[in-house]
Amino acid sequence: MSRTATAVVPLTTEDADLLVAAATTAAGQAGVPVSVTVLDAGGHLLAFRRDDRAVLISGETSTRKAFTALQLNAPTADLVDAVQPGGPFHTLPTALDRPLLFIAGGLPVHRDGRLIGAVGVGGGAPAEDHGFAAAALTALG
Repeated sequence: MSRTATAVVPLTTEDADLLVAAATTAAGQAGVPVSVTVLDAGGHLLAFRRDDRAVLISGETSTRKAFTALQLNAPTADLVDAVQPGGPFHTLPTALDRPLLFIAGGLPVHRDGRLIGAVGVGGGAPAEDHGFAAAALTALG
């Protein structure tokens, strides 16, 4: 007996724009200039926005956070202890020649229980970035 696979709608550019707008709005309300990156399930860039007041490295930071959340299918805030010396991910090799950045602000995006992408926010304190990314996820419902 075979099971029928259920199709899951992938993350669209419309979804990505909504995630960026929600994270940017949350950060703006807090007065924090940030960069926001949204990747699809394959790690391809779907959307990006950097506040003009944000430091340039915040763009790379938001992308690395999204990539880390996608590759490990976990919120980056949950990974901080794992990368400490002696932790399980301390020597984890990186994919696509991108170093992983284990700081709060990256969240995987799921639809119907399946991983469809990731959002990363950089520019604020780790707890702030995590909150802005979480606010973005609520926009997808």
